[in-house]
Order: sequence, then structure tokens, then C-alpha cells
Amino acid sequence: QVQLVESGGGLVQAGGSLRLSCAASGRTFSRYGMGWFRQAPGKEREFVAAISWKWSNTAYADSVKGRFTISRDNAKNTVILQMNSLKPEDTAVYYCAARYWGAADSSSDEYHYWGQGTQVTVSS
Repeated sequence: QVQLVESGGGLVQAGGSLRLSCAASGRTFSRYGMGWFRQAPGKEREFVAAISWKWSNTAYADSVKGRFTISRDNAKNTVILQMNSLKPEDTAVYYCAARYWGAADSSSDEYHYWGQGTQVTVSS
């Protein structure tokens, strides 16, 4: 099993940047595909970005492509979501997720473990 803890959320003005971190427990972090999802009030959870366990292949939602970057540091058991050029529509709770031997999966159904989430608010 793996436990996930997100951090780095907060309030930022439109056009600004935030860096979200997801710290994972356990000694087999490198074998997990990792994803970021978000959920805005009144909306369903949606895919943001993902990175595979092997080769660190990445995938992004069209809405964040070119603005967000996902990366991982296996030595630190951490996955990072760098968010630039933030927009008010990026406001949501952001969740980190993990899937053993996972590819860069965009479906939330593929992930077995989830963090508690971190709030990101972008003001206009």
C-alpha cells in the first residue's frame, strides 16, 4: 500500500504559479504510475496530468497542456505538479493518485490510492 499527502495549494492571482507536491510512503514508489486530478464545486472529478512508473511518460488534459508540468523524483518519493499561467477555471481541490505498475492513465478508475486533496484558488 501507499499513502499520499498533497501540499502546496493556496490562493494565487490569475497568471500566477503554484507548485503542488505529493509525498508517498513506502519503498516501491518507483513502481507506481502517478496522476493528478481535480474537482471543482458542483463538478465531477477530472483528469489533470499523469506520469508512468517506467520511462516517466506523461499525459495532460487539453485544458492544462502547455501550462502544467508533471514530474517525479523517485529518490524522494515525490511527484510534482508545476502550474503556470493559472486561470480562475483552475480553481479546484487537487488530488494525487497512484496505481501500481501504472502507465500515464487519465481514467480515475485506474487508480487505487488517493490523497486527501489540496485546495487551489485562482482569483481573477
